[in-house]
Amino acid sequence: MMRKLNIGIFLSLLLMVGFSSCKEQKSNNKLVINEVLVDNNNNFQDDYGVHSGWIEIFNKSYSSTDLAGCYLKVSSCVGDTATYFIPKGDVLTLLKPRQHTLFWADGAPRRGTFHTNFVLSKTGDNWIGLYDSGKKLLDQIVVPSASLKSNQSYARVGDASDKWEVKDDSADKYVTPSTNNKTIESNPKMDKFEQHDPIGVGMAISAMAVVFSGLLLLYLFFRFIGKVAISLRKRNAMKAQNVTDKQEAKDMKLGEAPGEVIAAISMALHEAQGADHDVEETILTISRVKRSYSPWSSKIYTLREIPNKK
Repeated sequence: MMRKLNIGIFLSLLLMVGFSSCKEQKSNNKLVINEVLVDNNNNFQDDYGVHSGWIEIFNKSYSSTDLAGCYLKVSSCVGDTATYFIPKGDVLTLLKPRQHTLFWADGAPRRGTFHTNFVLSKTGDNWIGLYDSGKKLLDQIVVPSASLKSNQSYARVGDASDKWEVKDDSADKYVTPSTNNKTIESNPKMDKFEQHDPIGVGMAISAMAVVFSGLLLLYLFFRFIGKVAISLRKRNAMKAQNVTDKQEAKDMKLGEAPGEVIAAISMALHEAQGADHDVEETILTISRVKRSYSPWSSKIYTLREIPNKK
């Protein structure tokens, strides 16, 4: 018996380890390289007022993930790879769901957590890799730096999209540091609804119909539940009194509670849930006490007495 118990505990531990490893592997795939700008002439500047190249990381999941302990690797030629370890202890490395963050490729890591120890090559292609704390590759991209002009970025068409494009700061392809790569300025569904219902009468009717339909469904639901509860109560009362005839049970009013009983039960529940049940019982007795006569309080000695006229 003890041997079977030990085997069961061992198998449970193996399953827990397997599930945790699968979960960790799934969470590691949340992060992707989303946009890269190599030659920053007068584009977005850092908190020091310096224009440097930057790498944008995007959390494509709907849960937070921490960049602390991850690695950024950059290589512009074979055999030459720079590695930046994202330090731990900075609360800003916790990336919220569907949010972006920038790493400045300025070669000045002393300026803060988001300043790397490498710079991007403006003449050759840059390979950029993102690794987790276990040095597992999460995402990688080769940026064609030679074909990019100043202030142009190489980015995904949409956040976490598989297709990449060159953003040249035109009307429909503009650089988007720390924000969505594709900004939707209008909602087609809302525009279509506004076109067919400019005044909003249809919206008002639809909203009122939804509200009243919900109230009607709630009324029917609670009415059904009430009938079922009454039926069960009468059946239990008939069973307790050993009565099988429904008409006899109706004449005996089995399972029926008068309004006074329901009111008393409601009041008792109200007092039990509040603080009234802690108040001790108080009896107030009022009795009349006869006071003794005192001439000092007699009205005949007041100045308001009308004098007698002769």
